[in-house]
Amino acid sequence: MVNLVLHCRGAERTKKNTRKISVYWIIALAGLLFTACTLAPFDADEAAGVAITPTVAVYLPLIESMSGTPVTWRQPPVGATWQWQLGETPVDTSFDVDVYDIDLFENDAAVVTTLHAQGRIVFCYVSVGSWEEWRPDAAQFPPETLGAAYEGWPGERWLDIRRIDLLAPIMRARLDQCRDKGFDGIEPDNIEGYTNITGFPLTYQDQLAYNLWLANEAHARGLSIGLKNDSEQVADLLPHFDWALTEDCFAQGWCADLTPFIAAGKPVFAAEYTDMLNVNEFLTTVCPQAQAMQFSAILKQRDLDAWWQACP
Repeated sequence: MVNLVLHCRGAERTKKNTRKISVYWIIALAGLLFTACTLAPFDADEAAGVAITPTVAVYLPLIESMSGTPVTWRQPPVGATWQWQLGETPVDTSFDVDVYDIDLFENDAAVVTTLHAQGRIVFCYVSVGSWEEWRPDAAQFPPETLGAAYEGWPGERWLDIRRIDLLAPIMRARLDQCRDKGFDGIEPDNIEGYTNITGFPLTYQDQLAYNLWLANEAHARGLSIGLKNDSEQVADLLPHFDWALTEDCFAQGWCADLTPFIAAGKPVFAAEYTDMLNVNEFLTTVCPQAQAMQFSAILKQRDLDAWWQACP
């Protein structure tokens, strides 16, 4: 069953290293309990400034869009195998895996179609928390949303995620492109800006509001969405995110933070890197742990080219 969420509103590449059914008849039957619930995107002012209260999760196979059309998305299972290629094109489509995670802008619909023909689920990678000067829509970002330079990544700056009113048209267009190219889900990068030096006084609640908004927008388009590296917000975001993606969690010792996803029947895709672990260390140390935790672990080079080592 696909896990979908009705939420009630009361209210990275490698960047972790440095720091669903029609809802309206449900509401009709339980209106007193869910009067604040909505599947629409957050109002920008509220999302940017109102504290988030505990959420109510409803796990059902369908979610209804604002147009009334039932929406579903493909949910990868726990233990799904995967390949992650962002650093070079064209994508090597020869890996026999369940899931491919590839760049939104650098791949067209034909690549997704090819992977679908092979039975793969395909995620689109896109940064939602930073501005990248090389992206085709870079000029659309209002200057006031651009913050501090992203350390270690030339040409990249943090975004003021409090300004959903200004970022929403851009991010919605990106999600539309992800859907229109045929992708099944989105890997949203840089969704933990509040833990970094961004140039803005971002708070936990700011990040929570933005991440919940993103999840709603993805689901409204029939896209699954992954929680990337934002382990501090798992308790609040688990009901709204369909899978998780970690970087270096075994090398750095924080993988246990993501185990609630496995308990909820949602996969965790774990990437480790060759500048932290060699192949032998990965196979003999990481793989037994990953298999015990039911994580889908792979070893990658830091530039995320096609090279890949999976657990046996």
